[in-house]
Amino acid sequence: MEPVIDQAFAAALYSDGDAGLDTGASLLAADPAADAELFRRGEEFVRRAWERGWQPADVVRLVRRELDEAAAGLAAGLIASETARYERLPPRWRAQLDGLPAAPPRNRPDRFSYAGAVLGLYRLLLRLPAIEPVGPPPGALPHGLRLPPAHDEPRILTRIRALLAKAEATGFPEEAEALTTKAQELMARHSIDEALLAARTHSAEAPGACRIGVDAPYETAKAILLDAVAGANRCRAVWNGDLGFSTVVGFEPDLDAVELLYTSLLVQGTVAMTKAEAGQRAGGRKRTKTFRQSFLMAYAQRLGSRLAADTARVTAAAGPGAGPAGSGAPDLLPVLAARDMAVTDTAERMFPETTTTRVRGATDLDGWTHGTAAADRARMGGNGPELHGRRGNR
Repeated sequence: MEPVIDQAFAAALYSDGDAGLDTGASLLAADPAADAELFRRGEEFVRRAWERGWQPADVVRLVRRELDEAAAGLAAGLIASETARYERLPPRWRAQLDGLPAAPPRNRPDRFSYAGAVLGLYRLLLRLPAIEPVGPPPGALPHGLRLPPAHDEPRILTRIRALLAKAEATGFPEEAEALTTKAQELMARHSIDEALLAARTHSAEAPGACRIGVDAPYETAKAILLDAVAGANRCRAVWNGDLGFSTVVGFEPDLDAVELLYTSLLVQGTVAMTKAEAGQRAGGRKRTKTFRQSFLMAYAQRLGSRLAADTARVTAAAGPGAGPAGSGAPDLLPVLAARDMAVTDTAERMFPETTTTRVRGATDLDGWTHGTAAADRARMGGNGPELHGRRGNR
């Protein structure tokens, strides 16, 4: 006789609709002996996700987006259990695991409801598509993209993180402007220092990649903001709108900078948007959605040129060479050009078929004006922005 768990899976996972889930949940609820095997199979689904290029934060983000917070907790429990078996995890995984939501207790509020939620999660995990890997799965040797060594956060990133935290917390726009500008200048200087060190030591360092969530609502504007931050920090971003993330390609110090700055600027922009919107609503207007969309589009576009200008200023101040004549220090501009080419080549290998789309849709003049002003205050424009997206996933 076919095991109960196989009967439940046949009913729930390989068909659409709630009827199959209810049938599978009824079978599992009536057989407590299947509980351990049910969890073990969930770990297998998670392991297959790693083999298809997914990472812990990616899985939880998609589950939360497609199902709900409770399902995200169920996924987190499986992920924590599955990854505990490895002695060493890929870089960035520890931070992702530390950020997982709490796993709910099993078989609550009742066996039937719990089994139905688990089967709904497994149905989603079973259908995860293969995506471009940004590192090896746990337990595998690095292949393709560079695998940086695990290490504590560099002191410069700790300083940058502190500056951005102060910029987010202050209620004074001028102070936030100064703090954010200083953070970008430190990022640009750190990137230059790392590039020159790699050139001096003839390092075999190669670009890597990471994924950053781009969540609804107003995900197009957020993707534009991330693209602007990536470009100003010598990285390339490719947006996958269907799966809710952008893949950022670049050298490791620059990837860290992009993630830090994007997260902070998104917080600062959201706070500024909320304040501006409150003023508009006090004046009697109600077009909240169009105001917010236009605000964030203007904020992202304006920041693109400001960030690029800050990086160019720091690069120019560093000079065309890294030291006095005869010092043996490498010239800066050829070093940066070589790194830019390496990033572009890596991005094109990862995404041989991307589309570049001119984005339209900012229709609210007040929102655009306020968003531009907020970008100026953040200290970080021009023709309509463009986005690089993965073909077939936009």
